[in-house]
Amino acid sequence: MDILQVIWNNVQTVWGFMSGHLILWNMLFAIIIVFFERKEPRSVWAWLLLLCFIPVVGFLFYLLLGTDMHKRKMFRLKEVEDRLNEEVRGQEHRLQSRRPEDRDEEIDRYRDLIMYNLESSGAVLSEDNDITIYTDGNAKFDALIQDMRQARRFIHMEYYIIKNDVLFQRIVDVLREKAAEGVEVRILFDSMGCRTVKSKLWKQLGAWGIQTAEFFPALLGRLQLRINYRNHRKIVVIDNRVGYVGGFNVGKEYLGLDERFGYWRDTHLRILGGAVFGLQLRFILDWNYASGQNLFAAGKYLEEKQAVGGDGCKAQIISSGPDNTQKQIRDNYLQLIHKARRRISIQTPYFIPDESVMSALLIAVRSGVEVRVMIPCKPDHPFVYWATYSYMGDLVMAGASCYTYDDGFLHSKGLVVDDEVLCFGTANMDIRSFSLNFEVNAVVYDEGKAREMTELFDRDLEHCTQVTREAYASRCLKVRFKEQVCRLLSPLL
Repeated sequence: MDILQVIWNNVQTVWGFMSGHLILWNMLFAIIIVFFERKEPRSVWAWLLLLCFIPVVGFLFYLLLGTDMHKRKMFRLKEVEDRLNEEVRGQEHRLQSRRPEDRDEEIDRYRDLIMYNLESSGAVLSEDNDITIYTDGNAKFDALIQDMRQARRFIHMEYYIIKNDVLFQRIVDVLREKAAEGVEVRILFDSMGCRTVKSKLWKQLGAWGIQTAEFFPALLGRLQLRINYRNHRKIVVIDNRVGYVGGFNVGKEYLGLDERFGYWRDTHLRILGGAVFGLQLRFILDWNYASGQNLFAAGKYLEEKQAVGGDGCKAQIISSGPDNTQKQIRDNYLQLIHKARRRISIQTPYFIPDESVMSALLIAVRSGVEVRVMIPCKPDHPFVYWATYSYMGDLVMAGASCYTYDDGFLHSKGLVVDDEVLCFGTANMDIRSFSLNFEVNAVVYDEGKAREMTELFDRDLEHCTQVTREAYASRCLKVRFKEQVCRLLSPLL
């Protein structure tokens, strides 16, 4: 009893010391945030505000959400740099050439964007792609499972969320069958996104010959200290022949089977052609980091493949993450917005743009470009939703056409410009996707696919409610308050 009393007295003493020096503690934490982390000013102010209102505890949130991973070189390209550099230099020479035979009118407007992607990350432009757009989860996963059944060498899967439900069981049945045939099967999953999946499932998959790797594992069971810096990518590559990238995760809600969300409207791309190489390269980099293996050592995973012909879509695979100071996907969105002459159509579940993207959109609106933004009518993350509604309101008041999608949940992520080019994948139009998460998108320079994406947007308008200036200006005090609070915290969301 005496020992317990001594411990209790010590706890009281420590707590008394800390609570009596809160100002000093806050000053110390503020110095760390301001002088030792290179953050955007509005993010710094948001964290300082949190420290002011929630002393000490605010710094604990900072440790969970705010620590900087820039400059950490987590992924290495050394094993394929020579090969990439040769192809990149060749494409750069062609793009800079003044010879008529080297000019391509279809991509001429976007020559500088293609060059930027080549220079910043070695995102090679492939010109032989056959691309299918899926907006319905049942159709997408039916096609994916059919492609998996035809696998002969390997199946590589990377998803942010995997839930052990009816959809994953359908996929596992095929993967077990293919693994038994000698096909190499790998599943890379994010620890936070798959936190509801018990470890015994991954062990069972291993027993069936299916390899798994966990991105940023939790500590002490399910204790996850990294809320930021999640692997938000959704990639599947089969035999270097076919690749998938887009917004669908693995769970029954993505089939429209969750009553909370109803129908799930998303966008996913199925790719045949040279762009599959970019998806495979991205998967291998992520797998090597998470698993500690080196798939580059076995050259078979990046073998050259025959062109598939198809509709000849030109595409680049671009990615971004907190290990890189460049915000490549954000920069692509920004460049495409600046290049728009007639129309920009954006779909995103979370619309919290940084200052550069928001300014570009406002400039586009005021320059006579038709800017259309579509968001969900219902929140899956309330704080993010009301911040989204606030930023959308600014565009509405400036003259943009903004809509809420009413037929279920809208999870589609990307934009299409002037019926000429589209950029879709896993990245939302928000600060988290621009800076804090690992994302991957496909930029497709093809008028046919761009028109198809615009037609899908127009079809979705039949299930939308337009947010007019009058409607936005007349919102109630409660909504205004929620918007202001959530917008104030938007750099942290």
